[in-house]
Amino acid sequence: MNAADKELNDSRRIKMGKKLKNIKSKVDINKEYFIEEAVSLIKDNTVATFDETVDLAINLGVDPKKSDQMVRATVVLPYGTGKKVRVLVFAKGDKEKEARDAGADYAGAEDFVEKIQQGWLEFDKAVATPDLMGLVGKLGKTLGPKGLMPNPKLGTVTFDIAKAVKEIKAGKVEYKAEKAGIVHVPVGKASFEKDKLIENAVAVLKSVAKAKPATSKGKYIKKVTISSTMGPGIKVDFSKLKVA
Repeated sequence: MNAADKELNDSRRIKMGKKLKNIKSKVDINKEYFIEEAVSLIKDNTVATFDETVDLAINLGVDPKKSDQMVRATVVLPYGTGKKVRVLVFAKGDKEKEARDAGADYAGAEDFVEKIQQGWLEFDKAVATPDLMGLVGKLGKTLGPKGLMPNPKLGTVTFDIAKAVKEIKAGKVEYKAEKAGIVHVPVGKASFEKDKLIENAVAVLKSVAKAKPATSKGKYIKKVTISSTMGPGIKVDFSKLKVA
């Protein structure tokens, strides 16, 4: 990097730092904002040159280390994530055609297993018909760690291929509690209309509430925070939201 480029990058960092500092000064870290206020703060104070993703972080009263307290499910966002999702379907015959007709980006069987074994991973979600899981199982060590393995509990191992593909394309997202009991879910882009971000966020909260393990005692949803990619976390007062 030459001196001119370094000076330009330093200047950009300084400007970004000032913008972030200005945004943080507008957010009271001790206050819980109503969802309408929180989303308005995010939309009015984005700093990045790209369309920032809006993320919901939910702290849960569970211990994910215990198998009976793991929170993992899916939710279809009413207005999607704002991101184009590339879907691969492992299917044959009529089901392969059904996948393509439903909007799948790729569909096939042995040919795609071989491509993946050779290092190809140009997709975001994978769906498979149950009869092909013996074949797809060969890819477990490759797809599993990347969260790309079809899973019957998440609706991605099914004979209803058209429904699975359409839901994913429409905005179906998976979530799973991390070690600290926190769930992170994208709820759209900062460019979304305010009401659409709110509806997506409420859909996620309802889904997480519904996924409460029977063994979870005490307060289940402990804290909700919403933020954009570059912005600070804003605490949300969810007491008046009908999410349970």
